[in-house]
Amino acid sequence: MTVVTHPPLSFRQALLAMLGISLVLMLSALDQTVIGNALPSIVAELKGFELYAWVATGYMLASIVTIPIFGRLGDYYGRKPFVMAATLIFTLASLACAVATDMVWLVLGRVLQGVGGGMLIGTAFACIPELFPDTRQRLRWQMLLSALFSVVNAIGPGLGGYLTGAYGWRSVFYINLPLGCLALFFAWRYLPYYRPLQQAKISLDWPGALLIALALGSLQLFVEWLGHSSLMLSAALGVGCVAATLALWRWERRCQHALLPAALLRLPSMRLLFVLSMAAGAIMFSLLFYLPLLLQGSYGYSPQDAGLLITPLALSITLGAIVNSRIVTRLRNPNLLPLGGFVALLLACLGLAIAGRSASFNALLGLILLAGLGLGFILLNLTVFTQTLAERQFLGIATALTQSLRLVGGLLGTASMGALVNLLYSANLQRLFIAQGQADGLALYADPQVLLRPAAALLEQPQWLNLARDALAQAVGVGLLLCAALGVLALFFLYRLPPVRLNVSPATVAPEKQ
Repeated sequence: MTVVTHPPLSFRQALLAMLGISLVLMLSALDQTVIGNALPSIVAELKGFELYAWVATGYMLASIVTIPIFGRLGDYYGRKPFVMAATLIFTLASLACAVATDMVWLVLGRVLQGVGGGMLIGTAFACIPELFPDTRQRLRWQMLLSALFSVVNAIGPGLGGYLTGAYGWRSVFYINLPLGCLALFFAWRYLPYYRPLQQAKISLDWPGALLIALALGSLQLFVEWLGHSSLMLSAALGVGCVAATLALWRWERRCQHALLPAALLRLPSMRLLFVLSMAAGAIMFSLLFYLPLLLQGSYGYSPQDAGLLITPLALSITLGAIVNSRIVTRLRNPNLLPLGGFVALLLACLGLAIAGRSASFNALLGLILLAGLGLGFILLNLTVFTQTLAERQFLGIATALTQSLRLVGGLLGTASMGALVNLLYSANLQRLFIAQGQADGLALYADPQVLLRPAAALLEQPQWLNLARDALAQAVGVGLLLCAALGVLALFFLYRLPPVRLNVSPATVAPEKQ
């Protein structure tokens, strides 16, 4: 397959084209995280705490499947039509979420949002190599775009908290309507359409996509329902996940147009980068979706105050991305930057876990700033490293897989955290109430969503409320300790990654031994 040659873009053309890409990616990045601080209010109104994690994981699961599919379709048919279709789908799905009357409706709307978001990520990020064939120029724009994506990811929780407190949780979805229309206009007007010259008829890997959905979906249900469903059902889900994974591995090895190309996955450095993307996604999304629960349910902060605490993630991610982009190409070993990022991230998770409910507002702020700084040095570099090491023919799918696997990590992280919090909260609640001789209050606080209501402090006796808040803080704290342990594991994988040379183009990098 060859691509139609095109003259280099002028600065104005490049700027407007990148503005169109940035706007559509902003929609996807924002909705991955803006829902986090609104979730406690949503659950309090629509009920259904058992579907708390599904509002996040439903979006991620749909995105994970659609990212590589449309990354591959864009390679064959050009990316602009899919960017525009994805923006339209995402905007309409946001409207469906905004008018939801129960949690099932909301989860289905989020799944549809995930389809649009996955299409956006799978196509928009891969537009960069087409717009900027020169390696150095592409690297500068890619850094800018990745930094923007990370910053908008981090702004989401604070914005969600503000909108929820000021206008109600539905405004979190309504805001996508004008943004979606603006993004659609800029993509239509200024994003160039480069249609590849197709040498062979494409055969899209639909069986691979179905097996990915089955493997991840059954794994998600297995994690969330473990201990809450019959042993037979749990065993069936576990067996289904293993069977789908093995079938996927066998199918992808012999599929001509595999969603997971074997030649790409055989490279040791690529495998390490993909694992690191999963680890980063698991930690980041666990923080973004469960820090609001900790701050509002355990500390008793309002959505606005919780938003004030989480918004600084954006500032520290921006700072980390700016510093990173200035020095990454000057270092002999750029791997030191994500290494420092994971150290900062695991220390922040450790501090938040150990603090319990005793941390002051300023202490929480400092730990959250540290976590954001760590993410600023991780997310950008993983994307840039992947695009530097990938062969030209795999550039689009490698970029899509990096983003997709970050969401896989996020899906598994949030699903595991949800199961853990539900299980440990019940155990901690019973232990603390019985130890204090307050067994009469157990039934009142059996459902943690009671802690998210504005009138929670007025319920019965104050000591019951404090015991329930302690139970929730301890449950989330264990999850944060596991995030810190995952950070330690990521450091081990980074140590095994050879130094990535960013000052050369992929064509000049020596072939890696497989």
